[in-house]
Amino acid sequence: MLDGARGRPLVVGANHRSSTVGLRDRMFLDEAKSALILTRLLENGISQAIVLSTCDRVEVQSVAEDPSRCVKTVRELLIEASDVASDIVGAQIYQYCDETAVRHIFAVASSLDSQTIGEPQVLGQVKEGHRFARSRGMVGVEMEFVLQAAYTAAKRVRTETEIGQHPVSIASAAVRISRDVQGDLTTARLLVVGLADMGDLIVEQLRLAGAISITMSGPSRRTESVARRAGCNFLSFDALDGALKDAEIIVAAAGTGHHLISSSAMEHALIARRRRPVLLIDAGIPGDVDPGVDKLEGAFLFTLDDLERVAMEGRSTRNVASDSAWRIVDQEVAQWRRNCAAQDAVPAIVSLREHFEATRDTLLAEQPEADAASATRMLINKLLHEPSRVMREIAETDVGNRVNHIATVEQLLRRLFKLDAKEDRNEK
Repeated sequence: MLDGARGRPLVVGANHRSSTVGLRDRMFLDEAKSALILTRLLENGISQAIVLSTCDRVEVQSVAEDPSRCVKTVRELLIEASDVASDIVGAQIYQYCDETAVRHIFAVASSLDSQTIGEPQVLGQVKEGHRFARSRGMVGVEMEFVLQAAYTAAKRVRTETEIGQHPVSIASAAVRISRDVQGDLTTARLLVVGLADMGDLIVEQLRLAGAISITMSGPSRRTESVARRAGCNFLSFDALDGALKDAEIIVAAAGTGHHLISSSAMEHALIARRRRPVLLIDAGIPGDVDPGVDKLEGAFLFTLDDLERVAMEGRSTRNVASDSAWRIVDQEVAQWRRNCAAQDAVPAIVSLREHFEATRDTLLAEQPEADAASATRMLINKLLHEPSRVMREIAETDVGNRVNHIATVEQLLRRLFKLDAKEDRNEK
């Protein structure tokens, strides 16, 4: 797959390490622009490619018979899409070819080439780019071969390492803790107090994790309209204390400068709940929950500092796991190369089989009355005639030659037909 008329894998693009956020924003390719890129590539004789465009990267993964022409075309298309001076864009674009490109593709699918290592949505983004390109006829056998190998690598990384098993952001840490305390989030009632940005992030992650019953309250007059737009229930702030008993998870994110949830109010709520556990996430700056709540039986209070510690531990664990993940990627790249070599041998094997079949058919047509012993003897002589002649020719050419080709041929024959094994059996 790496030489001759066969396609060679390559990648051209810009990511969070090679380029600025501003440039990636200018280069961003929506579905319509991605379709145009694929069409332009096809017009330039490049028939296998997918486009990835995310906050971390804008890149084209391709398999092409003429890598230099493909790289030139993709670079021009990305520069055109950005509408930024070519020298500025060109300096921030990377290009990889052959095995280096394959390693990069595997790393992207395995979420090792992301700002947040192990983020699960990356593989979905690759598969979506794959699906979109395939729908437009831009995924041939060779591109499919590379991508399926990338999915295998990504699956091994997910199942054999802890790369995606620990939260790395405050919001994801809140989700992990919520599940630890309350279990299935689809049945947990969520009470949100305040409208701060961090609270929004946490609530959104809880919603994505399955939280359905969400009630919003807070001192701001905007709370009701925000709740309606978000499809949440609204609770008057005056009724907050009485509603604490109904919530399994409370996210406080008002940051008013004084405690909106007091120890006494929470104690009354816990008594009414018969001490069934309540998780309180204080995302307010300054805090909205009386620190004394953490001492109450049945109350589990986590502040932003607590969540950040959990997230830091997760990032540390993922960084350690990434070493193992990269080893898996390198193993799968090596396996990909072996599979390519095996595929490269297929045409020769097919030709050899066809030659043997044709020789047999010719012999049977010439000697229709021959018995099995005679027919097989003649077949062996016919099949070995040309190889024997060529080996004698090589041996005569090798006289005085330091590079002994006949020895190499002999070793190959012994390996192909297991001649050493037969000699060993004969000796026994």
